[in-house]
Amino acid sequence: MEFPLVWAEVDLSAIAANVRELCRVVKPAARLMVAVKANAYGHGSVEVARTALAHGADWLGVARFEEALELREAGIAAPILIFGYTPARCTRELIRLHLTQSVHCLDAARALSEQAAGSGDRLKVHLKVDTGMGRLGILTDEHRPGLSGVAPADAAVREVMQMAGLPGLHLEGVFTHFASADSADKSYTHGQLALFERFLDRLKKAGLSIEIRHAANSGGIIDMPQTHLDMVRAGISLYGLYPSGEVRQSTITLTPALTWKARIVHLKKVPAGFYVSYGMTHRTAQPTTIATVPVGYGDGYSRLLSNRGIMLVGGRRVPIVGRVCMDLTMIDVGQIPGVAVDEEVVILGRQGAEAVSADEIADLLGTINYEVVTAISARVPRVFT
Repeated sequence: MEFPLVWAEVDLSAIAANVRELCRVVKPAARLMVAVKANAYGHGSVEVARTALAHGADWLGVARFEEALELREAGIAAPILIFGYTPARCTRELIRLHLTQSVHCLDAARALSEQAAGSGDRLKVHLKVDTGMGRLGILTDEHRPGLSGVAPADAAVREVMQMAGLPGLHLEGVFTHFASADSADKSYTHGQLALFERFLDRLKKAGLSIEIRHAANSGGIIDMPQTHLDMVRAGISLYGLYPSGEVRQSTITLTPALTWKARIVHLKKVPAGFYVSYGMTHRTAQPTTIATVPVGYGDGYSRLLSNRGIMLVGGRRVPIVGRVCMDLTMIDVGQIPGVAVDEEVVILGRQGAEAVSADEIADLLGTINYEVVTAISARVPRVFT
């Protein structure tokens, strides 16, 4: 649509600037993987991936096979790691598309091996090690007590050595994921790193050579250079957002890449005592002007922002009044002279001297900035600038 009523502008020069900043901060020997899962955190996976690769990124990371397929079909040839589970029936496609698959246990590796062995080629895999996230990955011996309460010595290492010997697989990398690297208290992350490094050392002593070791997410990249290893994985920082308010923001200058905009589609002057939207949750205290904005929870603008959220009109902050609807939200513009239908509204981002940040919205919702930008739905067109 040439003239959308609601759209998200993605500044690719900001993506490029963030990649350059990440390259500056990351240890010189470490490669940079950028996470473009979930449609690049709502920013547009193909365009963001191309921009990031053109300005210094080495790898791409996605959550699902379908996301990797989209990138390959767009002609992107860079290495891609799939973080999540992929059914073994997709193995031939993984090999054909030169994708790298994460493996989280010996059984999954065996299933992939059975499919890959007859293909005449090998599937590259990275082993996920669970050092305290409790999500995906094999547990080290410290976290897997046996029936006697103590795990057999080097049981995890033996499993990995079995994986490494499976036909049709090439165990290229080993990685872990930090649970709280973006917290001011780094004690748990230090413990995870120590556990991971001990495990890597045991693998080395067992005779296994690992080409790529990686652990650092955005929090680790910013605050803990000792976690950079052979590769880092930048997620939220690629998009100009800090993983939390507790990381050292002075370490790296990030530029938010996304601005969410709309246009006023209706204006009406209403008297004092007038109810706005479903449930009569807002009643005007005085005569005012209500503007209707064509964005709602169907677009990813949370209903929890009803009577709480802020938008920008004419460079000024204006309140949401009444409940956010599926397709429409009302704002009170009575204090702004000359507001007109078709005037631009900023839902997320900057307008003049004012801004509504993803962090501000996240605070109102009791969530994180990741969710705010990722929630913007597919029916909101992305406009790349």
